Amino acid sequence: MQQHLGGRPPNPRGVLLAEVAQATQRLADAGVPSPRNDAEELAAFVHGVKRGELHSVKDADFDARYWETIARREAREPLQHITGRAYFRYLELQVGPGVFVPRPETESVVGWAIDAVRAMDVVEPLIVDLCTGSGAIALALAQEVPRSRVHAVELSEDALKWTRKNVEGSRVKLSQGDARDALPELDGQVDLVVSNPPYIPLTEWEYVAPEARDHDPELALFSGEDGLDLIRGIERTAHRLLRPGGVVVIEHADTQGGQVPWIFTEERGWADAADHPDLNNRPRFATARKAMP
Repeated sequence: MQQHLGGRPPNPRGVLLAEVAQATQRLADAGVPSPRNDAEELAAFVHGVKRGELHSVKDADFDARYWETIARREAREPLQHITGRAYFRYLELQVGPGVFVPRPETESVVGWAIDAVRAMDVVEPLIVDLCTGSGAIALALAQEVPRSRVHAVELSEDALKWTRKNVEGSRVKLSQGDARDALPELDGQVDLVVSNPPYIPLTEWEYVAPEARDHDPELALFSGEDGLDLIRGIERTAHRLLRPGGVVVIEHADTQGGQVPWIFTEERGWADAADHPDLNNRPRFATARKAMP
């Protein structure tokens, strides 16, 4: 049997994979929710490979800057701010300070919206995404509903710096404005209004994950004492924009299940208001249809 003389025995996994294992433990100790995923993502980012190719990085090519990115993530800086990219459905988006980082839960919202638009059997559906942030929802709809006409609205200039990068070259038409009085020129014409608005109650500030509380813009997180202030405003905007029979889809916190559908009442011109679960079976978004006259 061949012996290894001198020093430590060689690590059969390679230097990088051994470092990823150590980084995973450090991130777990720091309370990072997905330590192995993040350790591998950062290793892939620093070394310019895909996660499935980490084993192919030669020991001599290990980049010590990896530990700089781990320290940043350990301090609960969002993974997406470190890498400058976020994945959403089939998209890779540019993100960073000043724009809300899209979350996996919102993919369920978009999936429902796509099914609803396809069920309408409209040749060129008109769609409005309010509080678009990075443009994730608008771009996903434009990509997956090929003949759709998609308008995206964002108020924050800081967020728009990122939105403009992401929508460049796409069919999405971007506007700066307040969701509560947006796009009056489209009144009564829209087939679908979709939004992931701010919905965290101001009273919940201390319970918000550090990645969101300390790095996502407050404008994209908080909305009044009960978190529903902007959703109430969007209800009126959606009713104004939609054609009769058009649909609104709006994300909310899982703790607000049951509250949001009550904003879309028959008295206010709505039908079929309902809540829907996300992938973890928690109430995550509400839908309603504009009543026929």
